[in-house]
Amino acid sequence: MADVKLEIQMLHDRVMVRISPEDGERRSSGGIVIPATAQMAKRLAWGDVMGVGTNVRHVKVGDRVLFNPEEQFEVEVQGQTYLVMRERDVHATATERTDQGTGLYL
Repeated sequence: MADVKLEIQMLHDRVMVRISPEDGERRSSGGIVIPATAQMAKRLAWGDVMGVGTNVRHVKVGDRVLFNPEEQFEVEVQGQTYLVMRERDVHATATERTDQGTGLYL
């Protein structure tokens, strides 16, 4: 049987996110390199939305979202790691289209 490619479609209120590569090693304001493995307080991460389910209302594909990566499910697709979460687990979105933002920009 030939390899059949199957498209992934997210269901219900699920969101598939690719973690941003810059969320690894960080630099302090003084220039000190902080490795990704350093123990810190719980840290939220930014990621790019790659897919959304049919019941997702506030997040769109292409948005950047803020979430807790430690509480999500991880899946690997074609060698790339993604996280799957419920829309309610997203803390914030960064998008060009805005109705009521914080006034802060990435």
